[in-house]
Amino acid sequence: MACRLLLRRCLSAAAASAAARFAVRHAHGELEVSGCSARIRDLGRLGRVGEAREVFDAMPRRDIIAWNSMISAYCHNGMPDAARDLYNAISGGNMRTGAILLSGYGRLGRVLEARRVFDGMLERNTVAWNAMISCYVQNGDITMARRLFDAMPSRDVSSWNSMLTGYCHSLQMVDARNLFEKMPERNLVSWTVMISGYGRIENHGKAWDIFCKMHREGLLPDQSNFASALSAVKGLGNLDVLESLRVLALKTGFERDVVIGTAILNVYSRDTSVLDTAIKFFESMIERNEYTWSTMIAALSHGGRIDAAIAVYERDPVKSIACRTALITGLAQCGRIDDARILFEQIPEPIVVSWNALITGYMQNGMVNEAKELFDKMPFRNTISWAGMIAGYAQNGRSEEALGLLQELHRSGMLPSLSSLTSIFFACSNIVALETGTQVHSLAVKVGCQFNSFACNALITMYGKCRNMEYARQVFSRMVTKDIVSWNSFLAALVQNDLLDEARNTFDNMLSRDDVSWTTIISAYAHAEQSNEAMGAFKTMFCEHELPNSPILTILLGVCGSLGASKIGQQIHTVAIKLGMDSELIVANALISMYFKCGCADSRRIFDLMEERDIFTWNTIITGYAQHGLGREAIKMYQHMESAGVLPNEVTFVGLLNACSHAGLVDEGWKFFKSMSQDYGLTPLPEHYACMVDLLGRTGDVQGAEQFIYDMPIEPDTVIWSALLGACKIHKNAEIGKRAAEKLFRIEPSNAGNYVMLSNIYSSLGMWGEVAEVRKIMKQQGVIKEPGCSWTQIKDKMHSFVTGDKQHEQIEEIVATLEELYTLLKATGYVPDTEFVLHDIDEEQKESSLLYHSEKLAVAYCLLATPKGMPIQILKNLRICGDCHTFIKFVSHVTKRQIDIRDGNRFHHFRNGSCSCEDFW
Repeated sequence: MACRLLLRRCLSAAAASAAARFAVRHAHGELEVSGCSARIRDLGRLGRVGEAREVFDAMPRRDIIAWNSMISAYCHNGMPDAARDLYNAISGGNMRTGAILLSGYGRLGRVLEARRVFDGMLERNTVAWNAMISCYVQNGDITMARRLFDAMPSRDVSSWNSMLTGYCHSLQMVDARNLFEKMPERNLVSWTVMISGYGRIENHGKAWDIFCKMHREGLLPDQSNFASALSAVKGLGNLDVLESLRVLALKTGFERDVVIGTAILNVYSRDTSVLDTAIKFFESMIERNEYTWSTMIAALSHGGRIDAAIAVYERDPVKSIACRTALITGLAQCGRIDDARILFEQIPEPIVVSWNALITGYMQNGMVNEAKELFDKMPFRNTISWAGMIAGYAQNGRSEEALGLLQELHRSGMLPSLSSLTSIFFACSNIVALETGTQVHSLAVKVGCQFNSFACNALITMYGKCRNMEYARQVFSRMVTKDIVSWNSFLAALVQNDLLDEARNTFDNMLSRDDVSWTTIISAYAHAEQSNEAMGAFKTMFCEHELPNSPILTILLGVCGSLGASKIGQQIHTVAIKLGMDSELIVANALISMYFKCGCADSRRIFDLMEERDIFTWNTIITGYAQHGLGREAIKMYQHMESAGVLPNEVTFVGLLNACSHAGLVDEGWKFFKSMSQDYGLTPLPEHYACMVDLLGRTGDVQGAEQFIYDMPIEPDTVIWSALLGACKIHKNAEIGKRAAEKLFRIEPSNAGNYVMLSNIYSSLGMWGEVAEVRKIMKQQGVIKEPGCSWTQIKDKMHSFVTGDKQHEQIEEIVATLEELYTLLKATGYVPDTEFVLHDIDEEQKESSLLYHSEKLAVAYCLLATPKGMPIQILKNLRICGDCHTFIKFVSHVTKRQIDIRDGNRFHHFRNGSCSCEDFW
């Protein structure tokens, strides 16, 4: 009995010992599994998916947490297909597994795959439903999201918040507010989403109101809520409101919270005008984390204070990867890419974000090859790495390589991200690759991005540039959510395809418009030479209390210059002054150009007042002087430009050679022509050769001009032959003129000007048979002579005249004034020059024909409609004829009027019987 009792005790002790050992081993195993799962999650967050998989594969046994951790790592790094393989290997895992995979597909815009996973789930809880709704929301398909929301068997507050987020992200704030008011319960997320939603539509006042309402209802903000409120305050641009929010943060104990403190710093630092305040706040912070340091470094870099950013970085005790990456980005943005590379090399184990930052920096500095070399060395690439390289290629004009990289990405088994697809559409736009773009569009459908607004906007732009408006319309009409960028993209596509009426209709139907919308429609009218419509759109803009930006003012000043509408140009100048834009470089340059084209003396005054000048400024004033025949002044301005250390470009020399041509400065012209290549290494373009032909021909060396053409190292174009033909007209050289004209007839048989020029030469020599032959050729070719047209602005209204005009409302009075003036001028010595009449008729008929040229009608109307002594300004589409030139010299002498005429070539300033061109034009 005693022996059996002893044996039982021994067995019980052994069993207890074995059980204890098993419990220890089991607990140790659980600890190992838990540790491995945590390691997988950490590696996944760092982008080191390969290492995470090695840990996963080495685990002797795995629980569902380990599987979910590895699936999450894949999804986090843009590899949902690899995650799907694991998901299938465990037959879907648990409901948490499915939600992770849904989110992974959703982040990449692959909605269709997400929906297949969702539909294949044997069991769905609210988390899975919410994940699928979020997937639709993230990709802009609010209709499907709402349909799924309405079909849910039960909802929690996250369900309502997901739908609310969808409305806010798609800027449907009326629907969002309605849903918000219907919510059975709200949490801080609900309020935060609404605040952020109003911020998205830049209704920062409403966002702040929502925050205040939340506060009145007794809810205390959390970190995320405070951040949204701070974003609203930033939008309001009201530092007083910010200070009141800081008081609330202090009362609630958040002022010392490093996250909220960093958020406040972020608001200060985003506005470079209060950067000093941001620095002061940063210095006052008791606690700082890596994001605090990186925010300050990024702010200083963005504000152009890179040395201060470096100083802050040196003070950072940790010098985290986030801070190093922020400084790498800042150095690259400031052009100090070599310093950025040195800093990158100092990181012991750079994470994928750091690699991506340096690659982006190389691309921003146009160092594409260096970016590719770094890309090839990356131990691991995520979707952002590929997207950065593809975007860099596209933005640096290497679109073919962008397409090649997309193929490489596809071959690697990864599907492109939304960012990669939009960059590829941009690349296809650059090289007008319609077929390739259509194929990539199909790929976008495959990955479920076809309804994403970013992808759709890029597609509309691509199809527009590829001139396929049918596809562009289809994409636009099928978009679930259209933002302002969508409308602007479609508007621009219509304009690019010359569908101006449809563009205007689209513009009028826009619910809201921004600067891009107004700039697009105004520039479209300007490009189409519909100046009245351009000005009308500008007036509408003002009526809608929209203020123009610099590009709009520049476009309108260009329109005024083309029309010679100096009064309207002066009004726009006044607008620019009131808006403080007159000193902006592009506006000032446009003002100089406009005043020159309008024949006003204000150009030089504006030039002298400019604090900043670029090469365009100098070229504009040199070209302006050339147009006015002020060759010596143009050369002096060029000498000032050289003294200022500004290097000339090809446009500079076109202006200089034109100046020499209009002033007859042959020696100076040769000097500048040779200086181009000898002093500045610039290869003369056809425009420069044309200027030299014009210079030689105008000064009488027509044979030398022809020989110059034959000696040129380039093939002469129409501009060069036209310059020679024009010289032959001036000097009545029918032989060389015929050769030049025959060249032009072959190159551009439909250009009436060439036939008229040759006919002028023949008629001036009395060669009426040849004139008739030219007219016969014109008739056979169906060529119609462009009528001479002149216009003038009186009391903000444009009056235009064509040769032999009978349409003007005061034509009888104009003709009577002209005939009276004609008689008076003949009595003072004016003799009509009938060689400019192209028909073999008697002298009296020739004189009558000359009398009704458009510029004479315009002059007569100005004398009739303006007070005595008032200057007259007229513009003409063609070169003024010799008889009209003489006629207007006599008019200026007899009437004591200053008369300025801008013809197709240059300005003529008539004063007291003389012209500024000195009869050399």
